[in-house]
Amino acid sequence: MNPKVSVIIPVFNNSNYIENTLLSLINQTFNDFEVIIINDGSYDDSIEKVDNLLSQSNIPFQIFYQENKGVSTARNKGLDLAKGKYIVFLDGDDYIGKNHIKWLYESIIEKDCDFSFTQMLIISQDGVVLTKPTAYDSIKGKSIIGNYDLIKQELMMKIPFRFCQIMYDKQILDENGLRFTANVSYGEDTEFALKSLIHVKKVGYTAKPSYFYLQNSSSSTSQSFLERFNFIKILENLAIYYHDYNMPKEELINYPYVEELIDLITNYRIPKAIFGNLMYLFYKNYPFNKVMDKMKEIDYVKKLRGFKPYEKTDLLFLFKTEIFLISPKIYYILWKTFKNSI
Repeated sequence: MNPKVSVIIPVFNNSNYIENTLLSLINQTFNDFEVIIINDGSYDDSIEKVDNLLSQSNIPFQIFYQENKGVSTARNKGLDLAKGKYIVFLDGDDYIGKNHIKWLYESIIEKDCDFSFTQMLIISQDGVVLTKPTAYDSIKGKSIIGNYDLIKQELMMKIPFRFCQIMYDKQILDENGLRFTANVSYGEDTEFALKSLIHVKKVGYTAKPSYFYLQNSSSSTSQSFLERFNFIKILENLAIYYHDYNMPKEELINYPYVEELIDLITNYRIPKAIFGNLMYLFYKNYPFNKVMDKMKEIDYVKKLRGFKPYEKTDLLFLFKTEIFLISPKIYYILWKTFKNSI
């Protein structure tokens, strides 16, 4: 018989973390799952550790080898190989609580939902929890979340959100051709989750943290900083996907809300992403001229001017962008002078 759940783990030189990741899987209270390891061209001893640990467990597993093609291609291969009815993703430097799969699975079955969603904590390399205790207050008291509501929560950045917090129904993914966009290094996971969610009705929610995302400060390099702006194109493609969804509009799940989601992407999330990445690069002391060259490539003026405040707290953001649009250089000088005040 096929397992109820397939856990997909891409591995690329995760030797320092993979044992902790796998031990968190081996200790799960839910037993009916398989593990699919995609070796994305590792050249350290990650896979030796994987084989050693999983061989000593009772967990069915397979290791697929490919040359380094990136995490999206690795995850897509995992989806092709998966035999479980439901899919869970786990990265090779993160770990999960012992009830992670159990809570996600029971949330779908007992609440008759399409997908399920659990809380995530961001953990620093020295073990400090970086996620605020109030991070999920906007969905407090809920056990089921409508797909539109969950998408809106992400677009308005109300809650910590990563694709790996979700258990997916594989049939829904396959029937709608949902896969990760290859050769994209930033935002492809959010794109996958938000595209998937438009195809379902309701998502079971477990209001307890069970996914632990390790913030690896050494994972970003100076060369990859500007790739953060690739997320703008991801969001633009997402808006097109919602708009061109291949069903008659009257049959769309939650169609009355789709246009609002598109507006949120275009006039809220994209400006926020542009300015957020701009501030990140300023903090990293990335050269101003190189940042502005990239900003011009994405037509930042038009996109920032389209920003629509949805809440009172957005007025400060609007004020900052207005100053920046008047003179990016002056804003940069002011920011360098006052930093946390502007």
